[in-house]
Amino acid sequence: MWTVVYIAPNRKQAEKLQQALLREGLLVKLRNIGLPSGNDNGSVEVLVPESELDEALEIINTI
Repeated sequence: MWTVVYIAPNRKQAEKLQQALLREGLLVKLRNIGLPSGNDNGSVEVLVPESELDEALEIINTI
């Protein structure tokens, strides 16, 4: 099950965080909040598998 670990204010921030998590070997999905997927200005949820939640939060807290 995928779990939200962070809500980024825009797609650029979300992609930056996604890359940091991917470098550490975690699976990551991005999901736009309330806007069509083509819009880069809305908030974006960063999701990881529930089993990787603690590791993802540790990585996020060091960024």
